[in-house]
Amino acid sequence: MIEVKTSALSDGELNRGVFATRDIKKGELIHEAPVLPYPNDQHEHIEQTLLADYVFEYGINHTAILLGYGMLFNHSYEPNATYEINFDNHTFDYYAFTDIKAGDEILINYNGDVDNKDPLWFNEEQD
Repeated sequence: MIEVKTSALSDGELNRGVFATRDIKKGELIHEAPVLPYPNDQHEHIEQTLLADYVFEYGINHTAILLGYGMLFNHSYEPNATYEINFDNHTFDYYAFTDIKAGDEILINYNGDVDNKDPLWFNEEQD
């Protein structure tokens, strides 16, 4: 259903994204990314690494590293996918927000809400 390929949306050595290998219907589960949570007070160590730009908030007291393809979805303010945190299963579950055609890159809004247009943290650092 999905594969990782070179993305035109990112640049640099690791310009990857997640793409649909077949048509995906709106509401369809795309991927369940297992979670490796860690306490927020340990995040200062992660901030010293490349992983800092790839982690997600995981509840009030934790941050999470996502396995599978979870950390490879690129951002859009007009996403075709969304995600929900499944605390019972310890996964981030990615769903099609719109119908997605085979070959399309699957995009999420990094702010968590598909309608949230707030500036992203890594763009704020460049200002």
